[in-house]
Amino acid sequence: MHDHRRLGREMGLFDTDPLIGAGLPYWLPDGATVRHTLEEYIRATERRAGYQHVYSPVLGKRELYEISGHWAHYSDDMFPPMDLGGEQVVLRPSLCPHHAVIFRSRSRSYRELPLRMAELGGMYRSELSGVLGGLTRVRAIQLNDAHVFCTLGQVAEEAQAALEMIRRSYAALGITSTRYRLSLPGAGGKYVAAPEKWQRSTALLTDVLDRSGLPYEAAGGEAAFYGPKIDVQVTDGAGRESTLSTVQVDFHQPEQFDLHYIGADGARHRPVMIHRSIIGSVERAVAHLIEQHGGAFPAWLAPIQLAVLPVSDTELADAAALARRCADLGLRAQVAGPDRGSLGARVRRARLIPYQAVIGAREAADGHVALRLRDGRRLAPRPVSDVLTRISALIEAHSTDLWADTAS
Repeated sequence: MHDHRRLGREMGLFDTDPLIGAGLPYWLPDGATVRHTLEEYIRATERRAGYQHVYSPVLGKRELYEISGHWAHYSDDMFPPMDLGGEQVVLRPSLCPHHAVIFRSRSRSYRELPLRMAELGGMYRSELSGVLGGLTRVRAIQLNDAHVFCTLGQVAEEAQAALEMIRRSYAALGITSTRYRLSLPGAGGKYVAAPEKWQRSTALLTDVLDRSGLPYEAAGGEAAFYGPKIDVQVTDGAGRESTLSTVQVDFHQPEQFDLHYIGADGARHRPVMIHRSIIGSVERAVAHLIEQHGGAFPAWLAPIQLAVLPVSDTELADAAALARRCADLGLRAQVAGPDRGSLGARVRRARLIPYQAVIGAREAADGHVALRLRDGRRLAPRPVSDVLTRISALIEAHSTDLWADTAS
């Protein structure tokens, strides 16, 4: 069992400081590299799926969240309002009200739908100190969020496409989902009182799950305050289950913000709003990846992808040249020379790095490297250009494989 808090600090990925505050971790260079790479992968995945990216402010007037329903149903998890020029503003607990406002910023036609809007944006939750821990429960969250504004007839296809995006991303990240959960309302007053909307949205998500053939379980009391959701559950090494990804159908906020589009008939129609997150919060996703892989990230995500190990000082110039070639190709390489210990010691310290390129006198003379893979395989010396081409291809494909030619 791996603890991301211990391993993340040992690897120099993130840390905390009481002067900054509980639940407010900071990212160190290697952790920032992992985060940036993950965020860019998500953005590229969304662009290919037709999403348009936006930026919206992390503050909003209290009135914004009164309209959305967050203030009435979610204020216990929000930070207190701040007085600003006679107005009250709050740190946002969610991005969806901002995206609703962006949608209504101009007239929309049915020809624009489905309109897919995405953002990797900050949000804030007033978590109690007792539940904070590492990256899994924090107060400042970077959320992979998106909202699809569509017609009723487009909901099923868009929700299904979102589930497929999640499946493909999990494959690239080496994540295994534990189960799919249909999260429904429970007893109490935390939910919007709109029985007809709940019935319609629940029926839509149930149909999506049934058509997908995915096994799922219904769970009362786990819905968002405005609607049901499909939650993709993962489990950590200690057996604790959490939600990483979600797909939600929302009839509530389009009505609250009076969203509409002009249909083919020239009349105004209300869109449906699908909330969709591939990896949820970046913090929780990275925590899960650290624990899932024990710090041995898929090669495309690893902070250092190639350790260059010259056997002696004589090969240092060749090692530096190899590192420069890697940089030109967009590969993250690091030279660990003899001043850092014996070759065996350097190999052991680089055990979490996907590739180790050993350069001795013969390899330097031939323009070759002897490649060691993180899984213990040692490949015969081969030309540097061949090694870099193969590694680059696997990384560009976001593959979890370390080497395509398993016979070598």
